[in-house]
Amino acid sequence: LSLFLSLSLSLSLSLSLSLSLSLSLSLSLSLSLSLSLSLSLSLSVHWRQQLCGSSGQKMSTFLFTSESVNEGHPDKLCDQVSDAVLDACLEQDPDSTLACETCTKTNMVMIFGEITTKAKVNYEKIVRDTCGEIGFVSDDVGLDADRCKVLVNIEQQSPDIAQGVHGHFSKKPEEIGAGDQGHMFGYATDETEELMPLSHVLATKLGAKLTEVRKNGTCAWLRPDGKTQVTVEYKNDNGAMVPIRVHTVLISTQHDETVTNDKIAADLKEFVIKPVIREKYLDEKTIFHLNPSGRFVIGGPHGDAGLTGRKIIIDTYGRWGAHGGGAFSGKDPTKVDRSGAYVVREAAKSVVASGLARRCIVQVSYAIGVPEPLSVFVDTYKTGEIPDSE
Repeated sequence: LSLFLSLSLSLSLSLSLSLSLSLSLSLSLSLSLSLSLSLSLSLSVHWRQQLCGSSGQKMSTFLFTSESVNEGHPDKLCDQVSDAVLDACLEQDPDSTLACETCTKTNMVMIFGEITTKAKVNYEKIVRDTCGEIGFVSDDVGLDADRCKVLVNIEQQSPDIAQGVHGHFSKKPEEIGAGDQGHMFGYATDETEELMPLSHVLATKLGAKLTEVRKNGTCAWLRPDGKTQVTVEYKNDNGAMVPIRVHTVLISTQHDETVTNDKIAADLKEFVIKPVIREKYLDEKTIFHLNPSGRFVIGGPHGDAGLTGRKIIIDTYGRWGAHGGGAFSGKDPTKVDRSGAYVVREAAKSVVASGLARRCIVQVSYAIGVPEPLSVFVDTYKTGEIPDSE
């Protein structure tokens, strides 16, 4: 019995020791697993921050495209004629009210609309001078400013509108009401020194450079009409837009009969693209489409009809932000389509320039005859230093 008890006790101690070792091993494995899990979580957070930024949102890239047109594009020709008439009236009579439209087609330019002014204006001369300054000096280039038909169909502003806006000029300046209802948007972004979207800035500057090298004789084969388009690769940095590279450059420009396509491509790269687009945005993968149609001799009003107010996206932000739908050209400051849009652009620009946000859009709305805005909306795309409501 004593021997049996001794053996039983020995077995019990052995089992206890085995259990203790098993428990120790289990705790050790548990601790190892806990450390592994902790390390895994730490690495996960580290790489998530590297790839996605502090917010944890994935910073994937995307492509965005903006376009522009040259001063010789038929629609932009019409915008310039309408604004030239506006300038001439306001120069003599700052209280002039205008809604001046222009249309054009082969060998014809017509201005029409409502103008109330004390100014003495030679409308036909303004039309011809504007077309000539752009470069439309012969039928070969799309329009002959000296010989084309000029039609004028101008009436005075409706008295119903006049009394609502100006009170037949009995109102004080601060009492003058909006010239129409509508809503306008202003937009700004810190991606360029102009506080404008890079895709829009580049498309616009390429068009301006085309005009410059045409007029100074660097590329004498150029003609007035043309279009540009730029696609930029962006990343979204917690609401702010960050340009990475230029993905595609497209230029379609009117040219004379003699120049070859190879010459066009070479000159556009050397004298237009290189001076405008910084090297850091161009790489071996950047795509260039330079006069991809192969021939663009017929242009201007000879090639397409033109009308004031059909390039409103080009006149603003290249499809970034938003647009209320109203055009600018040919309208005096009582037309909130123009003045209201200018004011909210200044507001959005001030927000970004002051460092209150990296990106901002402002909307304002008006009622005809009412001086004060009906509403104001601000969105900083979660990039603001203070709440949007403030």
